[in-house]
Amino acid sequence: MKESTQQFLALTSPGIEVLLFDEIKSLGAFNVIQKPEGVYFQASLALGYKISLWTRLATRVMLKLGEGEAKDKDELFKTANSINWPDVFNATTTFAIDFVGYSEEIRNSQFGGLTIKDAIVDQFREQGFERPNVDKKSPQISFQARLLRDTVSIYLDFSGRGLFQRGYREHSGAAPLKENLAAALIIRSGWLNDTSKPLVDPMCGSGTILIEAVSMAAKQAPSIHRQSWGFESWLSHDDAVWQQQLTQAITNSEENIANFNVKVFGIDIDERVLRTAQQNARNAQVQQYIEFTCKNTNDMDNVFGQPGTILFNPPYGERIGELPELVENFVLFGQKLKAQFSDWRIAILTANIDLLAMLKLSSFKRYKFKNGPLDCQLALYNVDEKQRAKDAVNPQSDFAEEDSAFANRLKKNRKNLKGWLKSNEIEAYRLYDGDIPEYNVAIDIYGEYLVIQEYAAPKTIEEDKAKKRLQEVIYWAPKVLNVPTDKVILKTREKQKGTNQYQRLEKTKQSLTINEHGALFKINLWDYLDTGLFLDHRKTRQIVAKKSQGKSLLNLFAYTGSVSVQAAVQGAIAITTVDMSNTYLNWAEDNFALNKLNGHKYQFIQADCLDWLKKNVNKFDIIFIDPPTFSNSKRMEDSFDVQRDHVELITDALKSLNRGGEIFFTNNKRNFKIDFEALAALGLTAEAMSDVTRDKDFARNKHIHNSWSIKRTAT
Repeated sequence: MKESTQQFLALTSPGIEVLLFDEIKSLGAFNVIQKPEGVYFQASLALGYKISLWTRLATRVMLKLGEGEAKDKDELFKTANSINWPDVFNATTTFAIDFVGYSEEIRNSQFGGLTIKDAIVDQFREQGFERPNVDKKSPQISFQARLLRDTVSIYLDFSGRGLFQRGYREHSGAAPLKENLAAALIIRSGWLNDTSKPLVDPMCGSGTILIEAVSMAAKQAPSIHRQSWGFESWLSHDDAVWQQQLTQAITNSEENIANFNVKVFGIDIDERVLRTAQQNARNAQVQQYIEFTCKNTNDMDNVFGQPGTILFNPPYGERIGELPELVENFVLFGQKLKAQFSDWRIAILTANIDLLAMLKLSSFKRYKFKNGPLDCQLALYNVDEKQRAKDAVNPQSDFAEEDSAFANRLKKNRKNLKGWLKSNEIEAYRLYDGDIPEYNVAIDIYGEYLVIQEYAAPKTIEEDKAKKRLQEVIYWAPKVLNVPTDKVILKTREKQKGTNQYQRLEKTKQSLTINEHGALFKINLWDYLDTGLFLDHRKTRQIVAKKSQGKSLLNLFAYTGSVSVQAAVQGAIAITTVDMSNTYLNWAEDNFALNKLNGHKYQFIQADCLDWLKKNVNKFDIIFIDPPTFSNSKRMEDSFDVQRDHVELITDALKSLNRGGEIFFTNNKRNFKIDFEALAALGLTAEAMSDVTRDKDFARNKHIHNSWSIKRTAT
């Protein structure tokens, strides 16, 4: 008698569907159809069991129970009710419904799931059974409803969730690769075409790629050790047929590995992670086929004999401090591949596509995958005659320093500033500021540290090119300046729209101390876009400090109080420091403490500067005002625009200025125009100071800030 066939759907991750289609076909299924949501196929119950045991690429295998129209709640209920649920599972079995899809009437998965649940429990009651219980966390049987274009299909979760979980992984690294994705990478790499050749994972982490590779080469059924299956509480489950398939899979796997001989190689810099990889390999019973070595990828030499495949999934440089080291590693790795791994296949999965450009290799194929939520690409390279011919034509593929316009400009700038830095004993300065439009970054030095600030690329530069240029900057800046990659800080700064000027990154509470003309400053390179010291105001601080000797100073929009500190060090008799942010005011107090400055003559006031200035009754000899270009902070009642509101601000400041006093007014709005007429009407004259306040390291940037000395007109 011919065995009846069932309708199945195998799910997987994006990018793997076409490979899953091939796998399901090779396992003997028929009417196999690949669609975006997965692979549909027909198979006998025995073959359904077999596919569940042998699939490496599916995340779940589901068996169709029924389908029908579901334009609205009533139709959905009716379709769910068309299945005879007491024939599917017992009333004493806990269950769960997973609902996928939505329509105009069925707007969310919770509503859809509840409707089907109601149909199920109502049917049990109507047929005189107890009401079965829902258990969302660990049900004994699960179902999935899939709504597509007003038609719903209802499935039994046949295999159970997480087919990719083989059971050998005790622990994994920081960014674990799912086993089914690892299997897809191995297939795409081409290594399975000739497993006598070496396979190397130079950043092997917890060993998933290598364990999967050996298991695939040895033709092992990946799920024979699985503890639970979705069909176990299904009333049509045929245990005799299942046990036959399970026994056959175990027997075949044992026979296949008995005559198996292969060697693959895993390398990682982290000993702890390697121990996990070794344990995982033991759990998977493939430890004798994998040779693990603890070393840096860049110390890996070609000791593997004949040409083979290098396949790996490097970190993506998402965490702060990771990217500079990765960029350098990719450049060095590319050089090593060309020097030592002639005629090898290289396969790299990454979410940071721009990093691949650092290899200076030409990929011949790219595949798109998802690693969790991240869009990734698997890039394939052949280090062959074709690649060598390209290198001969294009010497830049060697990543030579003389070929980099950016590296050359950085060296030139450093040479120009060398004498000035030495004679002024300056520890924090700007070395490069978007001098070449294609390399739109600022490079700052803070003692031993190098800070790279990426600006939003000009619209004339293609986004892909801008990203590649940034990688080049990250590579060359530490090289040219001889700064270790762990002392390189990367920040991204885009034009602030309608927000306050200071933007928080991540809280590390790290800091260092910088000496500027005898004053010490606490610098934080890690937690904010701004570091606590505006380098372009170095000369401004000196000018204001000298003017404040023996006088009183009011510092408005004070940020971390650097102008106040310099004035105190150089002998101001009284200083009032005002800022709206408690964080920055506390930072200002830390700066005073660093310089052993204390006493009641130094006041720190947390307030909205605009509001405080209107109410202030005290007078000052010098007033320093450095407002934001724009602010609509939650603490301010109204927005502030420096172009629109500067006259009102200066008018209010005038009330707090002693006779014969002076206002220093600065801002960094490009194309700012001071209103001379309005100031003249107030009896004031403004002297442009921007050319004087720009120090040598900012001489190239005429727009870095605007500054004026404002005094009452002499009568």
